[in-house]
Amino acid sequence: MLSQLRKKIDLIDNKLLDLLIARAKEVQKVNKVKDDRKMDIYSPEREMAILRRLKKLNKSDLKDSDLELIFNDIFSVYRSLRGKLMIAYLGPEGTFTHQAAAKKFGKKVDFLPCDSIEEVFSSVEKGHAEFGVVPVENSHEGVINYTLDMLYDSPLKICAEIVMTIKHNLLTKKGTKKIKKIYSNPQVFAQCRNWLTAHMPQVELIPVLSTARAAHEVQTESNAACMGSRILASLYNLKILHASVEDSTSNITRFLVVSQNDSPPSGNDKTSLLFSVKDKVGALYGALYSFKRNDVNMTRIESRPSKKKAWEYYFYVDLDGHHKQEVVQKSIKELERRCNFVKILGSYPKES
Repeated sequence: MLSQLRKKIDLIDNKLLDLLIARAKEVQKVNKVKDDRKMDIYSPEREMAILRRLKKLNKSDLKDSDLELIFNDIFSVYRSLRGKLMIAYLGPEGTFTHQAAAKKFGKKVDFLPCDSIEEVFSSVEKGHAEFGVVPVENSHEGVINYTLDMLYDSPLKICAEIVMTIKHNLLTKKGTKKIKKIYSNPQVFAQCRNWLTAHMPQVELIPVLSTARAAHEVQTESNAACMGSRILASLYNLKILHASVEDSTSNITRFLVVSQNDSPPSGNDKTSLLFSVKDKVGALYGALYSFKRNDVNMTRIESRPSKKKAWEYYFYVDLDGHHKQEVVQKSIKELERRCNFVKILGSYPKES
């Protein structure tokens, strides 16, 4: 019985191989067209459109997340037929940003770990990497202000987003018996505040730049632990003492992919922009009314000090739609008339 079932699977695998080979031939034809037109290797709008179509067709035991896992690696392999991408990310290896980059771009790329968000932007601006991945907001702790500040100053565009459910774990060296200090990123401590208060009230919390840096510190110290992802256990030879210690089961972090260009329309897009209003009564209301008037849905607004003039602020906004759509274009033109400064940060496919 088992041998018969395996023979059926072998036949299916043979068909899959034939289809993969046929797909590779068609992809190479597409690559030639892209070369002739000097188009980018990575097409986020096309890959997202494929995933949306396949999810609608999926009537099996496979979850949508399973399809994403399979096809993101397929995309990665076929992209590499034209050339291998370099992806800069907020490192070091094993950070959540690293995992987000791997989720989006697959395994058939080269990764460039960076020590800061600024270095990620700089690496892409200088051509050391084609794309950069940075965190922008957490569902419980809000936005990463430094990322917003970099978007204000940088010429780069947002071309994609990545949404990940975040699970934190308490990790130690094997053999550690008593924990006196815990290392992690401040954002992680904030996302695990209740658990730490209940279970580790007397332990010293030491903030570091990343969860991977925290794991490195634990390797060199006794009576220390760190908080971070499961992957750190295998990368740094640690053991998981307590799993899933985050305060909320819906702990989600959103990451942005930045590059020289944003993404063409995919049919279900988001646009991010920055603006600063004129110094007069009702200026912000008037600016936001530009979107309401044209029936454009605004999904997020954040304010940040401009750092150029006291008490001057700029606003970060996410909108439904692509900046090439007529209603969005109309809204932005109205916004420009009402504001001192407007900057389109990019349009990109919504992560489904």
